[in-house]
Amino acid sequence: MSSELAEKSLLGSMLKENHFILDSGIQAEYFQSHIHRIIFSAMCELAGMNKVADYITLLTIREPARLGGANYLAELKNFAHPARFDEYKEIIISKWKVAEKARLLQLAQTDNWSIAEIQQSFDSLQDKNTESLETSLKNELIKQYERPFEPLDENIGTTTGLAALDQILNGFQDSEFIVVAARPSMGKTDTLNHFALNAGWAGHLPIIFSLEMSRKSMIDRLIAATAGYSRLRMRNPYRHFTDKQKEYWGTAMNRLDDSNIHIDDRSALEVSQIKAKARKIIKENSDKHPIIFIDYLQIIRPKGNPSNQTQIIGQISVDLKNMAKEFNCPVVVLSQLSRAVEQRQEKRPLMSDLRDSGNIEQDADVVAFLYREDYYQKRSVPSDKLEIEIAKHRNGPTDRVTVSYVKEMGMLSDIEQTKCIGSGA
Repeated sequence: MSSELAEKSLLGSMLKENHFILDSGIQAEYFQSHIHRIIFSAMCELAGMNKVADYITLLTIREPARLGGANYLAELKNFAHPARFDEYKEIIISKWKVAEKARLLQLAQTDNWSIAEIQQSFDSLQDKNTESLETSLKNELIKQYERPFEPLDENIGTTTGLAALDQILNGFQDSEFIVVAARPSMGKTDTLNHFALNAGWAGHLPIIFSLEMSRKSMIDRLIAATAGYSRLRMRNPYRHFTDKQKEYWGTAMNRLDDSNIHIDDRSALEVSQIKAKARKIIKENSDKHPIIFIDYLQIIRPKGNPSNQTQIIGQISVDLKNMAKEFNCPVVVLSQLSRAVEQRQEKRPLMSDLRDSGNIEQDADVVAFLYREDYYQKRSVPSDKLEIEIAKHRNGPTDRVTVSYVKEMGMLSDIEQTKCIGSGA
């Protein structure tokens, strides 16, 4: 892609979604086009005053000719591609650095710079966009100074909604990449929904990317899990619900609404598209701290043309970990396990069962396996037990917890908890 097209796409995306203007780290000097520098500077001026930057407002603070003309400005939105914003931004910055390097070399030759001066200028160029990164320990040490003499303020993360699991993980921690893996029909999506509901009820911002299941199916599952409704009866509530269940419906709707869950059910998304949508939702809900859920890893679309599935999953795994760090929030991703589990006598999952594992084991901060004994051992009275084994925990202990799982309703709870009042067979 040419620099001009990349620049137009960035400016178009900024006009469409204003949060990119100040959040992107872009500077006017990165644009090769003089007109694009003026347009971007005008956008920054408006954003700095907390005003909307659009076609009309830009023309009120700059003469049309300086912006390339009214028609040129209006057409920029046609180039908008928010999902590719980060990719195009890197194209522009990389080309700017190449041009800046050539300029510095020319200047060094003209002014006869010393090797030290050349090295210093190149270091400064390489570190561009990282000037604000805090590296000194001084401020952090000042904060830590009184730590042994004050009551502990525990770093409790986003609750899992399961006391036994929270005790091991201390909740889902910011910047962590968490993988929840199991064989099909083991309860992965119900587990994800449980985590999302409880995160929302605790005041966080759950964002679900459901790459496999439709939005309608996900909402039905969330309603069932919220109220304790049988999913079989949910197919036709008018016919199959009891009077008590119908009376509870409004309460269930309000309770689910309180979770503030957002669902994007587009299929075959790339990580860059997931990031773009998540960034937009986070910006629109800036009063809440996000937690991102993805169902599931193996159907995320890779960028480029990787040569094999292991390489594909490896790249996606790295990108997801980087996303967790960039947004400083937990990223919880479901993953399939290979069929190797079925070929062993002992069916409990192992790290080696992570399907097309790539870098999953290396990149993930937490790897949790789901296991239900009655999935393999058919009984006349099915067990309602689900095992969650923390097989990897970069910053804490590993362990196995057993929780209650009512598959008919998609409900998880601590063993001692009872069903909610909306439940019914």
